[in-house]
This record gives sequence, C-alpha cells and structure tokens, in this order.
Amino acid sequence: MIRTPEFTRLANLPTPIHPLQVWQQKTRGVNWWIKRDDLTGSASSGNKIRKLEYVAHAARTQNAQVLITCGGLQSNHARTTAIVAAQLGLKSHLVLRGTAPEVWNGNYMLDKIAGAEISYITPEEYASANLAIMQELAQQYDRHGIKAWIIPEGASDALGTFGYAKAVAEILEQSKVLGVEFDAIFCATGSGGTQAVLILGKILHGWKAKIYGINICDDASYFENKIRAILSDVKTNFLPEIKIMDAEINLLDGHVGDGYARTRPEELVTLVDFARQEGIILDPVYSGKALHGLMQEFANHSLPKLTNILFLHSGGIFGLFPYAEQFKEVC
Repeated sequence: MIRTPEFTRLANLPTPIHPLQVWQQKTRGVNWWIKRDDLTGSASSGNKIRKLEYVAHAARTQNAQVLITCGGLQSNHARTTAIVAAQLGLKSHLVLRGTAPEVWNGNYMLDKIAGAEISYITPEEYASANLAIMQELAQQYDRHGIKAWIIPEGASDALGTFGYAKAVAEILEQSKVLGVEFDAIFCATGSGGTQAVLILGKILHGWKAKIYGINICDDASYFENKIRAILSDVKTNFLPEIKIMDAEINLLDGHVGDGYARTRPEELVTLVDFARQEGIILDPVYSGKALHGLMQEFANHSLPKLTNILFLHSGGIFGLFPYAEQFKEVC
C-alpha cells in the first residue's frame, strides 16, 4: 500500500478545468483544455501552494518558527511562502536574487506586505550557493533560539512533489466528469518540481497521458537531471516501490527566448491574444512563455498527433505588473 505524507489544506481545490474553444481554432483537430491553478487562492494563488501544503505542514509539526526560501525578486514561490507563513502564524525569510528595488510592485510588494524578512544576493551567489546561504541563515536563527525550516527553490523537493501527485488524481476525476481523456498535459518548467510531480502522479495513478514540460530557463539536459534527482529522492525517502523511467521525462526545449524573466514582444503578443480570446490572463515568465513555446511546436509540426490536450496554468498573475511598459508596446 502506498503511504503519502500528511498535509495542511491551504489551497482552494479542486481548481476548474475549462475548454478553450476559441484558442483551439489555431490548431485544427486538437481540443484544448486549461487547468486553472491560478485560482488556488487570492494572494496565495498559483501552483506553489499545492507543494507548500505538505512542506509547511512538516515545518509546523517540527515546531519551526520561520520558513526560509529563495527565488528571484518576482518569485511566485517566495511570495506564496511569505503568505502561507503569515497564515500559519510563522515568520518568513526570503533570499532573493538581485538588489532591493526602488519601486515596489508585483510579488515583491506582497512579500513586504506579508512581513517577510528579505536578504539579497547576486545572481552568481544564487547559482552557486543559495542553499549554503539559507543554511547559514538557519544557523543564525538557531543561535537566537529560533527554529528555521529551509524550503528549496519552488518547494521542489521530495516532500513537495506530493502536492501535484494529488493534483493528478484531481485531474483524473475531473476528466471523468467532463467525459474527456487527455492525450497530454503541458506545463511550464522553471524549477523542475511541477513536471516531476506530475510524472509522480502519473506513475501513482496509472495515468496514460504524456507529460510535457516547456522549460522557460536553462536547457533540456539541465531539467532532465533535476527532475530525475527529485524523483530519485521521492523513491529513496518515501516510495521505494515505484518505478521511474527516463522515458517519462519529456521537455520541449528551445523556447527560453532572451532568458529567464526576460520577455520578447512576440511572447507578449501571444499572451495578449490569449487574454482577448479566452478571457484568461497568463504571466509572462512561466505560463505565458510556455504557451508561446507550445504554439511554436504546433506551427513547426513537432508534436505527435494529439486529440485532447490539457494546458496547466500555474498562476503568477502578480508577476505581470513589472512588465507594464513592455505591454504598452503590444496592446
């Protein structure tokens, strides 16, 4: 019998699945659906809260008093962690890549409103030593008699994976109600965690759909290794009986554009067109860039024959606001 860890309910679930009847006209013969994980909450909206249901629960059961995590200045995960910490009566300390901005907006503003303590590090420090820096912070808290709990980037660890494993069960139940069998699910891949846990859910529930990630930073090789490592940790720490095959890890590479959190006019045009045709707002860093990449795959006829696809909207609406000037150019 498969035993999964305990969790604290934090998200508004299940999130709905909607058909995209206008947008699917761009890909004749393919039926499009969208999973609205932007609706998991208000200030805590987005997919990260699914993972934090498990990670924050573990922190509380170990009597942690402060949650430490990391991300970019506009990190959705960091913002959600700060909000969740406040909900649970805990403190939060965010290690953010960059320098303190003169103008507060988007996720960063919500971090400050939620009372997060923030440390700033350079991109070089973030790439090579963000874990070591968080560990040093935890030791500093410990010296003051305060127990800290470190959450990795995106809550992408073995424990956090169970959030989306549960989401797969949710999708399977919804697909029965809708009377549709999905051939594939597409998601943005930015830390590897969401794609890893969708794969875990697929394995646990015997789901036949193929999981595709569209990496919005780094490259396919980087995320293949990262996803493999996350699933290996799950197997080692929680589910030694599961079988993980490399063939489950599918990435659509080549859509990073100008780099992480850097957007091009053509990507924003896709996002604006989607908003005007479906009334759904995507963010330019994750879901918006992933959708643009997916449309390029269809245009290049790079995908196998598909009938019903599910696109995962992972949230991130607060990340729109720092791009106001770029949107002026395309709206």
